[in-house]
Amino acid sequence: MKLMRKIIEIDEELCDGCGQCVPGCAEGALQIIGGKARVVADRYCDGLGACVGECPTGALTVVEREADEFDKEAVDTYLSAKKDEPDKMVDPLPCGCPSSTIQTFEPFTPRRETPRTDTSGKSGGSALTHWPIQIRLVPASAPFFKGADLLVLADCTAVALPTLHHDLLKGKVVLMGCPKFDDVQDYIIRFADIFKTAGIRSVTTVVMEVPCCSGLPSIVKRGLEAAGKEIPLEEIVVSTRGEILSTKKI
Repeated sequence: MKLMRKIIEIDEELCDGCGQCVPGCAEGALQIIGGKARVVADRYCDGLGACVGECPTGALTVVEREADEFDKEAVDTYLSAKKDEPDKMVDPLPCGCPSSTIQTFEPFTPRRETPRTDTSGKSGGSALTHWPIQIRLVPASAPFFKGADLLVLADCTAVALPTLHHDLLKGKVVLMGCPKFDDVQDYIIRFADIFKTAGIRSVTTVVMEVPCCSGLPSIVKRGLEAAGKEIPLEEIVVSTRGEILSTKKI
């Protein structure tokens, strides 16, 4: 049933698709679609405007217009369905593809007399100790999460930062994803499940300086809040030229 009520309105001219508003909506009413924030369905939006303050460009406002009535039961069903989806993602594919099979291994050192070096002169070799690494593929029950220091990377940082393995990955469990193109609410649920069960010791998020990356630390923070956990959280920002611009505690 439609009625006059308060609801979120998004100015597409001002919206840059950064995604910071998405984790600010506990009902999951906002998603990034086609590079812009959208209201998935009017009935999921309660109109309280908790997301408005998360928008750095002022694209979100609360207006009063005719809209479907807010439906709490529909929201609960919607969020429950999202929470159930991750379990379907972690099983090996029917074709036998091992892409989502849990693996742990020792860091890799090249079998050469002279180790590989990057432009900074630091030794090469992979510091990766597990597989998979995509946020959407790793279950909270993965054994390598137990008591780990967690490194959460926005996808592009792995290409931009030449010293990633040497400077940031050593001794950490890594997860990667894109806060702009992936399902933010799904990410929050996944992180909450990990924080509830794994005994994570610390979290470091690494994002690019571009706006579409900036929502990742907020997503992780929302996962911590949903899990009721207080864990040391650090944010590292990387430039498009591969330099670390800032490091700060959140």
